Amino acid sequence: MSHPSLGRLLAAGAVTLAVSLSGAALAPAEAALPSERVVASHKFSKGKARNARLSIPAIGIHRLPVIAYRGWTDDGPGTRIQNRGIAASSHGPRGGTGPGGKGNYQVTGHRTSHGGVFRRTPSLDVGSRIAVDVGKFRYVYTVTRTRWTSFRSAKSLRAQRAPVPGYPGREPKRGFITVSTCATPEDHAAGNYWTDQYGNPEHRIDKIGVLVKRVRNPWHQG
Repeated sequence: MSHPSLGRLLAAGAVTLAVSLSGAALAPAEAALPSERVVASHKFSKGKARNARLSIPAIGIHRLPVIAYRGWTDDGPGTRIQNRGIAASSHGPRGGTGPGGKGNYQVTGHRTSHGGVFRRTPSLDVGSRIAVDVGKFRYVYTVTRTRWTSFRSAKSLRAQRAPVPGYPGREPKRGFITVSTCATPEDHAAGNYWTDQYGNPEHRIDKIGVLVKRVRNPWHQG
């Protein structure tokens, strides 16, 4: 015949053990993703032009400075920023939206000169993650496709800079990112040595991504 008090002790011990095991199972997952706590999934920013930090883990880019300027991709001011060994982001009538904004956030950087910060960008695969830190938020994009832009084609440039990348005139319903760098090695291999007044080759390789979530910026102080 079992003792009532012993039964109660065993039951209490089982509950305590179950709670302990549950906590132990959850702890590693929570600890593994401290910077990925979603604030509001698919929440856009207001699209304000702001300096930011870019991280692309798949190609070893970690918190690369991205300087915002008024203009368009790879113009004179943008090229001067890239020549500092960092990335540039255009905004305005022929530029894009700000980080995390609805529309096309456009980021450019050198591949073969001035540090070559985007030298591995053409190797980015579909599904690769791109993180943009600004203020207290991190905007996370996922690469969905690759497109080529010709600097000798007004039509191609309109497609690159469109609010929906590749589709001028289409109204954006989500956030996009275009990470663009030169196709100098490919152009030279094809015998194409054309450059514009800023030294840009004819073709650019653009990695297009879509905004998938907004999370806390783990580097934000305060």
